[in-house]
Amino acid sequence: MEVKIEAGWKNLLKEEFNKAYFINLSKFVREEYDKQTIFPPATKIFNAFNLCPLNKTRVVILGQDPYHGENQAHGLCFSVNEGVKTPPSLVNIFKEIKNDYGTPPPSSGNLERWAKQGVLLLNATLTVRAHQAGSHQKQGWEKFTDSVIKLLAQEKENLVFILWGAYAGKKSAYINPTKHYILTSAHPSPLSAHRGFIGNKHFSKTNAYLRSKGLQEIIW
Repeated sequence: MEVKIEAGWKNLLKEEFNKAYFINLSKFVREEYDKQTIFPPATKIFNAFNLCPLNKTRVVILGQDPYHGENQAHGLCFSVNEGVKTPPSLVNIFKEIKNDYGTPPPSSGNLERWAKQGVLLLNATLTVRAHQAGSHQKQGWEKFTDSVIKLLAQEKENLVFILWGAYAGKKSAYINPTKHYILTSAHPSPLSAHRGFIGNKHFSKTNAYLRSKGLQEIIW
């Protein structure tokens, strides 16, 4: 089936788009947009891929579900639209960048600047009903995003996979640690950030690895 997505990703995922589960998922998602208020806007579902072309991808950060409040989600995990209050997990991410690099937190929680540098900000589930957290889980999105991780890990090398929290950490099973660099810790949410997220230095560790492979560092 036809999916509007950046050309490199389209080529990598073309077989996935024609599988029965993805066709069923697409039907479910279309019906949901027709009947419910769904986030992100339909044009932003594949925003993470479109802003971070396959050939530029160097880092993968995995989230779980899109934000389900008004005007928050725009297709990038942990990121919110311009002018929207920075969510608590992202506040802690910015705290850790300050802890790691000394740079003050930005005024905006929009992480498009990371995506454009080669950071794939991938949620496990790409859509959600307004104000209903987890409402589109177990419809096929997780199968799709697991395939994205597996194919990336197979087809590329020297990627950094940043996996925060138990859910994301399980995805390390799909990644060859001799081919890629895997960083895991507690999740940045207020409930768990002080159990190992704050102080993990994942941002400087990512750049040290990229540097060691002759790759451009990320300006966090």
